[in-house]
Amino acid sequence: MSKPINDRKVAIIGCGFVGSSSAFALMQGGLFSEIVLVDVDRNRAEGEALDISHGMPFAHPCKIYAGDYNDIDDAAIIVITAGANQKPGETRLDLVQKNVAIFKTIIPQISERNYQGIILVVSNPVDILTYVTLKLSGMPATRVLGSGTVLDSARFKYILGEHLSVDPRNVHARIVGEHGDSEVAVWSTANISGIPIHDFCELRGHYDHEAAMKRIAEDVKNSAYEIIEKKHATYYGIAMTVKRICEAIARDEKTIIPVSNYQNGEYGLDDVVLSMPAIVGRSGVEYKVPAPFNAQELAQLHESAKTMKEVIETLDL
Repeated sequence: MSKPINDRKVAIIGCGFVGSSSAFALMQGGLFSEIVLVDVDRNRAEGEALDISHGMPFAHPCKIYAGDYNDIDDAAIIVITAGANQKPGETRLDLVQKNVAIFKTIIPQISERNYQGIILVVSNPVDILTYVTLKLSGMPATRVLGSGTVLDSARFKYILGEHLSVDPRNVHARIVGEHGDSEVAVWSTANISGIPIHDFCELRGHYDHEAAMKRIAEDVKNSAYEIIEKKHATYYGIAMTVKRICEAIARDEKTIIPVSNYQNGEYGLDDVVLSMPAIVGRSGVEYKVPAPFNAQELAQLHESAKTMKEVIETLDL
């Protein structure tokens, strides 16, 4: 018998840099009144909970504590950040076997409790691990999603904003497909406050569109590698991404973001999880938004899906 869901509670499994940074961001955001941290290293979870709690007089009332799987089954959202870190020179896909093995120890402990909330997968490779979570948990696809290319899209907006000297919040553009090397920059619908991207570029004195598009897409794709090379891990950007997705769910915002979600016939894609635009609200992925891609983008999307399916076929699920 599952517990009633507490809409003001979130659980985070994994208290490394990403998990602890996400807990910090969520505490500051005031979304939840209860945050439970679960980690194989109980002392680490207790230390992070104490450290974050000591800033509460400057933020919002919130109970933050270390717990175990018995403490998470009434959480509105379970955020999974556990797993091996990406090392310098490694791709996200290099982490597959290690992190799938870890997820095989985590997901059964959630599903055996008949969990009724939302699972948000953040660990990499996020699209593959979201698929693994979906298959191992047996939960509806609407309630299992990954952080996907929400962060990549934010990086895309930031870099375009720097290129054009404009507020990145006025940049409307997204990355889809794999959160990784086969990701797809959707240039065909990119715009700045409704002005098509190439038109706005020319207003700002940029005319070599092909070279700029190639450079910017590469910069977005390689952002994580650059950060990992310089500081060995990425965690602040993804922590803010976790906060943003949790906001969309907890506030039932119906916001459109490219989370990792299950594709079952859309765009000719079948039985694969990719980062695609979806309406996200209290019940998770509420609607898959049909995005207009040009022929080149659609071909790239299919290549990205092919990459994911080749990895999935190597897994013992």
